[in-house]
Amino acid sequence: MNFLSGEYECKLDPKGRLVLPAKIKANLPEESGNHVVLTRGFEPCLVLYPKQEWKKIYDRVAGLNEFNEEYRHFQRNFFRGNTEIELDNTGRFILPRTMVRYAEIDKDAIIVGLGNRVEIWNPDKYEDFLIKDQENFSKLAQKFLGDQPLNPVVE
Repeated sequence: MNFLSGEYECKLDPKGRLVLPAKIKANLPEESGNHVVLTRGFEPCLVLYPKQEWKKIYDRVAGLNEFNEEYRHFQRNFFRGNTEIELDNTGRFILPRTMVRYAEIDKDAIIVGLGNRVEIWNPDKYEDFLIKDQENFSKLAQKFLGDQPLNPVVE
């Protein structure tokens, strides 16, 4: 698995294009080629998935029972506005206006690698979110990792 990581400050050009940082682009899986999928995040950000990572999520959400009203509501919101994007040779791509409005991105953006995906944030929103999230970070670490050794003993 390729690991997308790092935090990068970027700027939108006058045509609404953003350049994916070289380290992120270099770690996109070869199977994705220059194709990624851009979605709305659950927080006020955008999420960029390598195509095969998106396929796993797509299959799971699309497989929900369409006769269940809550599932339909979730699918409708989850798939709303998702778009496949082709990166040019430099890693540049156009952010659709609807996505820019959703994430309230003006000229500046923060790109954050999160393992199998990348988030794109308005810098002020990102900072506010991190400050609020930091209060619970220790509790979350304890909840999700506290009962497991970091380096399991192999016998």
